[in-house]
Amino acid sequence: MRIAVAADARTGVAQDVVAELRERGHEPVLHGALAGPPERDDWAWCAEAAARDVADGRADQGIVCCWTGTGASIAANKVAGIRAALCADAATAEGARRWNDANVLALSLRGTSRAELAEILDAWFEAAPSAEADDVANVAHVDAIR
Repeated sequence: MRIAVAADARTGVAQDVVAELRERGHEPVLHGALAGPPERDDWAWCAEAAARDVADGRADQGIVCCWTGTGASIAANKVAGIRAALCADAATAEGARRWNDANVLALSLRGTSRAELAEILDAWFEAAPSAEADDVANVAHVDAIR
């Protein structure tokens, strides 16, 4: 699977995310500090770039990272068709995929440990979107909000 990955700095788990994805057989598409110049590494720009890859079909999913993960998730969610979820643990990641059909995972570079990263990615990739009518209706409603 092609995964767009953005980080505004090469700190915390930024490079670990890329290594984990490669170990799992995914193809990371790098943005921001992970891509290097001339790409802009500010959180708003690099998170948008990764989200646009997902929205435009150049990537299947995305992972966006900044110091807290909040700014990156906000920027990604501004792109139509993106449902980015800031996840600090595996249970939240599993729920974001299952109930919210999240297609972009947002992570904190400051608060995510290497061990938590592995658990979060396990839960994210193992979960599938719910087919329950109320969950599907909620996701459709979120997509329609402008």
